[in-house]
This record gives sequence, C-alpha cells and structure tokens, in this order.
Amino acid sequence: MAVKVLVVDDSGFFRRRVSEILSADPSIQVVGTATNGKEAIDQALALKPDVITMDYEMPMMDGITAVRHIMQRCPTPVLMFSSLTHEGARVTLDALDAGAVDFLPKNFEDISRNPEKVKQLLCEKVHSISRSNRRFSAYSAPAPAAAPTPAPAPAASSFSSHSAAAPTRPAPAPAPARAPAASASSPAPKRKAYKLVAIGTSTGGPVALQRVLTQLPANFPAPIVLIQHMPAAFTKAFAERLDKLCRISVKEAEDGDILRPGLALLAPGGKQMMIDGRGAVKILPGDERLNYKPCVDITFGSAAKSYGDKVLAVVLTGMGADGREGARLLKQGGSSVWAQDEASCVIYGMPMAIVKADLADAVYSLDDIGKHIVEACI
Repeated sequence: MAVKVLVVDDSGFFRRRVSEILSADPSIQVVGTATNGKEAIDQALALKPDVITMDYEMPMMDGITAVRHIMQRCPTPVLMFSSLTHEGARVTLDALDAGAVDFLPKNFEDISRNPEKVKQLLCEKVHSISRSNRRFSAYSAPAPAAAPTPAPAPAASSFSSHSAAAPTRPAPAPAPARAPAASASSPAPKRKAYKLVAIGTSTGGPVALQRVLTQLPANFPAPIVLIQHMPAAFTKAFAERLDKLCRISVKEAEDGDILRPGLALLAPGGKQMMIDGRGAVKILPGDERLNYKPCVDITFGSAAKSYGDKVLAVVLTGMGADGREGARLLKQGGSSVWAQDEASCVIYGMPMAIVKADLADAVYSLDDIGKHIVEACI
C-alpha cells in the first residue's frame, strides 16, 4: 500500500516540486497540500496521512505550532524542512522537541544541481519515517507554547532561511503514552570503572540524547562522547541546547579537546571524531566514501583501540546499522555495549543491528538508559 503524504508549505513552487518528486515514486501518494499550519491541522485530521512534510515559517500558524497541535490531536510522523544555518538549526531542534521525527535541508541549489539525489533522499526519508514509532494510541503532550517569532530571512540560496530565537531552556519532548508492548528485561547494570561513555544515534537522536543526558549529575565521573548524524550547521546549536538543559557540560568537539569527567563532546557534523590513548580528541575531515559524517563506527573503533575494556557504548534510535562494527570492536576488547529497546525508539534500525549481531550486553528503554548509566559509572 502506498505511503500517503500531506505536503505543507506556503510556497506554491515548493509544494509543487515536493509533490512532483514524491509522486514520481509509485509507492508514495500525495493525498493533499496545505499552505499554513492551520490548514495542515485540518488536512491531517481529514486525510489521515502516513507522513507530513512541514515547512516552518508560514502565515497564520508556523510549522512548530502546527506540529504540537497535530501530535495532540492526530499523532503523525512529521518531516521538517530546514535551512542550513545556525538559526535554522535552532528552529529545527524546536520542531523535533515538538514531536517532528526528522528533517531535511531546504535548498534551491541542491534540487537544481542534483535532482536525482534529492529525490532519492526525500523518498527514502518518507518511507523510513512512515515506519517510525511516532503513531501512538495516545500522545501526552504539553499545552501548545507560543510560536517563536521569526526574524527576517537573510538573503540565501535556500528556499527559505528561517530564523527564530531559541528558548532559553526548551521543554523536553513529551513522553508518549503507548499501548503495552514487549519491552526489554535486561537487569540493572553492575558498576565498573569506565573511562569513557560513548553514545551513537541518528533519527530521533536529538530528543533521545536530551532524555538521557539530563539524567546525569554534574559530578558524573566519566568523559562522554556523542555521535549524532547531523549536518555541519546543526551540531554547534545542538551542543549549546544540551549544555543549557544538562547538569553536565556539553560542547561541540574541536581538534585537540581533552576528555574529562562531566564533559560531553559532540562530534561536529560533516567531520569524523576519533580518540587517542592520551584522552585527546582528533577531528578529521569527512571522508566522501563514508555514508555518515560523523560516523559512529569510526568513533567507537578509536575508543576500542584507545580504552580497551573500559568503554560503555550506547546505541540509540536511528536508521541503518552505523555503530555495529564499532560495537563489535568494543566487544572484542571487553567493553560493554547497550542498545535502546524497540518500543522506545523512533526508528529501530541502529539498535536492532546491535541486537541482531548479538553485541548487546543489555537492552533498555530510553527512559531507563540515563539512570542505568549513572548506576554503572558512579
């Protein structure tokens, strides 16, 4: 059965272009379009699409406010379109907090220069999030907050360069209330003198990392490295957001940074992060031969080489299998590997790859991972 998509954007050109790209895939059906957030809510209720593509800056009601209402009234996987700017990153992170599943850059140049690549990426995203765990029988969400006030869009080559002031302390993503599902039953972990905690994730990761890291105390005794699949323009804004929310410190990693307890270093988008035996971070250019920049396998592999059996690695929600081979190296060295359980994942891809390869020492629900990390390390 075809995936039903609702396309929401105030630009007639962009609505038509996205609709054309999606309709060219025989397994996708564009069932409707909307020009603002209010129309999006009405169309979502009437058409019950499997996926909604959503712009941010629109008249009458912006995309983030629309996402909040949709998640309250008819929870549906939402794919946001974002400008590749620091402010665009902040807006996109707000949208993910509101309940959106994933995002894509909104850029004229990419569509005109490489339309086939854009078509492939957009259709793959739509198919993957249509299978996500974003549809719930009930969804507990906070009351809709006031929409961020968009700043004037600077001249750029993108369809839209949305800008908005990020809230000083954005509200954590709402905890969904699911129907009972099979859950992991791994016992609580035993304490070990870990020298490093390494966490890898992709789709659904920004909210998942926020849930995990906000449970760690300021005196957390181990250094932490974070690998989140994210564009280069986004990781600095994401690290800043986590730093405001968490009791530990969080920053975007730079070449030469030294690992220290209570500090989480986020791999910069578009590059690779490695760790040496002295506890120093190496930031390398992104290799075009690799699908992921940053790549969980690369960071996990360097941690295995540098820290032997003293690493606690955690693989959270995400598409694909990045992290599996790095986890294999960690396991061979005697380190511990945990995976997020299927019921709490947005996309059960990366953790599933760990479990199916028999590499998981434990499988935990997202809401339990943070407290178990504390139990294992303190």
